[in-house]
Amino acid sequence: MEGINLIAHNDLKNPATEAYRVIRTSIQFAQAGKELKTLAVTSCIPNEGKSMTAANLAVVLTQAGKSVLLLDCDMRNPTVHKNFGLSNKLGLSSCISMGTPLSAAAQATKVDNLYAVTSGVIPPNPSELLGSERMRELLQEAREIYDYVLIDLPPVPPVADALVLGAMVDGVVLVIDSGEVKVDLARDVKKQLQNAGANILGVVLNKVRSEHLGYGYGYYYYYGSKEAEK
Repeated sequence: MEGINLIAHNDLKNPATEAYRVIRTSIQFAQAGKELKTLAVTSCIPNEGKSMTAANLAVVLTQAGKSVLLLDCDMRNPTVHKNFGLSNKLGLSSCISMGTPLSAAAQATKVDNLYAVTSGVIPPNPSELLGSERMRELLQEAREIYDYVLIDLPPVPPVADALVLGAMVDGVVLVIDSGEVKVDLARDVKKQLQNAGANILGVVLNKVRSEHLGYGYGYYYYYGSKEAEK
């Protein structure tokens, strides 16, 4: 596959794959009687690993027998088409602005039961498109077709895209690069999401140095926890 390494698909025994399974299980426990079908992944700054997390989380959900749609809502810096080697001629932007049916934009990936809608042509007004009534309709349609809808959002600052969509979905996962993001920034981003009405499920602490993991980095997930509330 092109783009990022879908480690959850390519190496089932890798410790990182197990970490993604733990995130999957944590999200399932976080439901607590509530249906969590539309899940967004965002970050504080670029290059924290949010797209990698969204893609691999989508993979482990399919491994649990679920059908998954991965939606690229990072219209300013789209990567889903690159990561999965897909066409980006027809995507989310055409679904919103031109009325293209979701079924026409959804592409099968090389992972069984995993489908993707790429960003499509990059629009001049992503926030307006993502906050539109048509976007709400697409999310509702997707949740009726797929078991889970995974949404790759842009980082929270400096644009409003993630805040607009964060309030529409059932839950938001915040990916934080442990070596780059300061606590104050993480708290500010969390507050912005909460003020926008987002349901923060938890935090994935990415690129954590760990001696017991051969590749040198670990993934830690806090859901519905005091750590995520601080």
